[in-house]
Amino acid sequence: MSEAEAIEICREAILVMLKIVGPIMLAGLVVGVIVSLIQAVTQIQEMALTFIPKMVVVFAVTIWLFPFMMATLGGFTHSLTDRIVQIGLSNG
Repeated sequence: MSEAEAIEICREAILVMLKIVGPIMLAGLVVGVIVSLIQAVTQIQEMALTFIPKMVVVFAVTIWLFPFMMATLGGFTHSLTDRIVQIGLSNG
């Protein structure tokens, strides 16, 4: 395996990680900003008010996107095992 192949595998792994985690983090960020705006307008400074909605939304988005996340991870795993086989065949 050359350095370029190893770098390409790492690049793909990072992109898969961003595809899987990005929507969940974005949903948490949006909910956090909305709750912060509500707290600033109403001057309610309750810590549970920031934590509970984010936790519920992150959980719901994770459940909703679970099939997409597994398909993305499965596709990456499949391409990675194909590369391992190709490396084994070329070295053998």
